Amino acid sequence: MSKKNENITPEENLEVKEEVTEEVTDTPKEPSECEKLSEELKTQKENYLRLAAEYDNYRKRTQQEKLSIYADATAKAVEELLPMADSVNAALSATPEDDPQRQGIELIGNQFAKSLEKLGVESFGEVGEVFDPQLHNAVARTENPDLPANSIAMVFQKGFKIGDKIIRAAMVQVANCG
Repeated sequence: MSKKNENITPEENLEVKEEVTEEVTDTPKEPSECEKLSEELKTQKENYLRLAAEYDNYRKRTQQEKLSIYADATAKAVEELLPMADSVNAALSATPEDDPQRQGIELIGNQFAKSLEKLGVESFGEVGEVFDPQLHNAVARTENPDLPANSIAMVFQKGFKIGDKIIRAAMVQVANCG
């Protein structure tokens, strides 16, 4: 050993070691430039992915809203036209088969039915269908041995729907219920 080390007492040596240890632990290792850039890139990627997901959700939500608004507007317009369809059907029922005006009424009724079909409107409520309180409004009931239980015996007014949206419930007479 050198002479310098011989003059130091063990207590002094311990103090010097503690100071050196404290100095090493007090100074944190600073990240390199590459690590900093890597961390920043990772943060930017996360932000980009989050923004892309938010945009995708926004696009899907607005598409659904457009379809919903279109269906609601179509349903409202069709609802206003249904009394005309009821009048055409009543005129057909009241006109004899041999009347020359019947053909014109039938043409109007067929044209109206095709227009509803183009708009995606479906009619429902036929004799023999199973009664569904979600779709049909029962206004009368009857006993009929020719029809199964809870089936429609007579249709007073047809029902209409667009997809799952009911525009008007069918007004029906139900057979063999209860």
